[in-house]
Amino acid sequence: MSWHGSSASVDPLILTLALDPATQARFDRERRAHFPPERNHLAAHLTLFHHLPGEAIDEIAAHLAETSRDQPALDLTVEDVWMMGRGVAYRLRAPGLTTLRAGLAAGWRDWLTPQDRQPLRPHVTIQNKVTAEAARALHASLRTAFTPFTARGTGLLLWHYRGGPWESAGAFPFA
Repeated sequence: MSWHGSSASVDPLILTLALDPATQARFDRERRAHFPPERNHLAAHLTLFHHLPGEAIDEIAAHLAETSRDQPALDLTVEDVWMMGRGVAYRLRAPGLTTLRAGLAAGWRDWLTPQDRQPLRPHVTIQNKVTAEAARALHASLRTAFTPFTARGTGLLLWHYRGGPWESAGAFPFA
């Protein structure tokens, strides 16, 4: 567990799930291949919360450290290719992740934006902000060859959002 905190931070925080190295590498390859390069500033990621208060980083990091300490790795199933309108993502089924995220959301209820109050729909976006035609073509291509596969959630990653590429604010590996 590590974090880079400062109670003076006002930039919002983003929380993502760390994935096993093989799955992360696969999603990163696909994202590099299909995401518009001028917009692809991030590694592939599964977002749990889009906007947590930066001024609460110390409290958030302490809670994540405590939560992660006894949390075993999570089993995930990458079960489908999802057409998102102007992009494509992989949908994941992850009951343990849904439970973990719901517990975090309950504790952070007063901080959550309307987007983060919504139920978790776990996914990893590999293409976004392209034409609908390009998205439909990639979706059709990927869906033809797609076979569900398993992955593991290995921890939580906290990020500073500063208007562009994210900056690491902490890593909290599961037990």
